[in-house]
Amino acid sequence: MNIVKILAQNAVRHPEKMAVVYEDRSYTYGEFNEIVNRFANGLLNLGVNKGEKVALMMKNSDFFAISYYACAKIGAVIVPMNFRLVEREANYILNQSDSVLVICDQDYEELIQASKNGIPAIRQVITVETPSIEGNLSIEAILSKDTSEPSIEINGTDDLHILYTSGTTGNPKGALFDHQRVTNVNVGMIGTFGYNAQEKFIHIAPLYHAAQLVICLTSSFFVGGFNVIHREFNPSAIFRDIEKYKITNFFAVPTMYKLMLEYADKDQYDVSSIKRFSYGAAPMSAEQVNQCIKFFKTHNFYSLCGLTEGGPTGVFLSPEEHKTKVGSAGKDGLLLTEVKVVAPNGLETKAGEVGELILKGSTIMKEYYKKPKETASTLRDGWLYTGDLGIKDEEGYISIVDRSKDMIISGGENVYSVEVENVLSAHPQIADIAIIGTPDPQWGEVVTAVIVQKNGETIDLVELEAYCRKNLSGYKIPRKVLFENELPRNTSGKLMKFQLRETVKSN
Repeated sequence: MNIVKILAQNAVRHPEKMAVVYEDRSYTYGEFNEIVNRFANGLLNLGVNKGEKVALMMKNSDFFAISYYACAKIGAVIVPMNFRLVEREANYILNQSDSVLVICDQDYEELIQASKNGIPAIRQVITVETPSIEGNLSIEAILSKDTSEPSIEINGTDDLHILYTSGTTGNPKGALFDHQRVTNVNVGMIGTFGYNAQEKFIHIAPLYHAAQLVICLTSSFFVGGFNVIHREFNPSAIFRDIEKYKITNFFAVPTMYKLMLEYADKDQYDVSSIKRFSYGAAPMSAEQVNQCIKFFKTHNFYSLCGLTEGGPTGVFLSPEEHKTKVGSAGKDGLLLTEVKVVAPNGLETKAGEVGELILKGSTIMKEYYKKPKETASTLRDGWLYTGDLGIKDEEGYISIVDRSKDMIISGGENVYSVEVENVLSAHPQIADIAIIGTPDPQWGEVVTAVIVQKNGETIDLVELEAYCRKNLSGYKIPRKVLFENELPRNTSGKLMKFQLRETVKSN
């Protein structure tokens, strides 16, 4: 079984059941599978072969889902791309992934045209709308009249997609997954969350992101669920559709939850249909989680602490555990995933000791595409070394304290930036915060806070230091404080600390 076979089966099992709603377009399972087959057969007629790479540079839409499944049905390897990339970044991924074809929104047609210069492997660009550049084709022009299943045998070991990491430490790396690994993630989600055919999902995070794509979209299609796809993040429209369609499953990154709680008219909508809330992709403070629990009037929240390379899978915190362990990443791995926290010698840490979070299971990536050195350093003895530093309590619950590359060593003391960020994020005048280490001739590094103040607020540095002294050990208190209008974050909400360090250094 794989994601394309289960889609075809669901189209036969309940062809009239609604599968996708996007703006003013909707598709039953029968209709969705039919247009997927038409596009898949059209791509075959265009000469796209099994195993060739097809890049998608698209915002969330029905055609993202159609393109993804059409490529999957012919055995092409899908390369979802961040639509916020600039020319240099897009060129890197198109070239590194060996893409031969790009499917994009018309909004990105010129960017793709410029980005593919110097990449002779790219044979064709296909746009969702009517193309504006000569030689490009529209999806409509590619659609075949043939609605039958493509005559391509898809096996579990066939590669399915390359998901590029967020690149928080430099150029992104492409995590390669085959069909079986993605199917295993879907099975794991179904087993952990109890998904069934009556589920109703709303997709608001970018579909090129591993969590929204695999945990939500492909898992929903696997069980025959209903999907509302939003192109842009708009709290008003999201609240409206939760109430209108009686959404049962809601995933968002912490920044999205924050903006939804700040939406002035949020109390006008009925969100009681949601059975499961989940969050991930970036840290979410205990205070923010508790604010969400209070507004949504439920403890039915899942913390998903994983990473792209894991499928994405990792450790999770259940709704019951949120009652006593909110702020923790969790204790157990998601279904099919083993979790450990280990010291540099590979042995498991004891309670109170900091170590690296490592994962093992049938959902873990095959490799970093064309990066054997990076693969070898990350996949060791069957374990995925995540680079996340964690600490277990006496009950075995794990708290993520930092990325290994973000740990600050000041005067020989280890300072974990996440701990300091959590303290400062609770300050009433701070809207956003990043803690980094900056070079210092005496201490090696000093703790540096980069702060975005709330609108209309002016922070008193003397008061801020007193606040820190009340909540942090002396060596953890920021010695430098900088103010910015905004912090560099990727679309997952993760801080781009390497960019921040360069900015601070240049200033």
